Amino acid sequence: MFTILWRYEIRPEHRSDFESAYGPAGDWAMLFGRNPGFRGTQLLRGPGETYLTVDIWRASADFDAFLTEYGAEYRALDARTEGWTVAEERLGEYEAIG
Repeated sequence: MFTILWRYEIRPEHRSDFESAYGPAGDWAMLFGRNPGFRGTQLLRGPGETYLTVDIWRASADFDAFLTEYGAEYRALDARTEGWTVAEERLGEYEAIG
């Protein structure tokens, strides 16, 4: 299993939009789901206006294949949601052990 973690600080007026688009049944998960290696997304709310997303893939190769095939759609969705955050940081990519 391959996991990508992102941390976001959002603008309060976009909380509903953000939670809808970034949640497990949101726009990002729907887009990622076009690749059969996508396993799901978790959205975690922290203190204040901070969130983590946990995107789970079968393998890193599945995410790479997704980007190759759907890169334009990925960039378009990223551009559409850009103004919703104050800050975003890709915390890393992780491979499951065992």
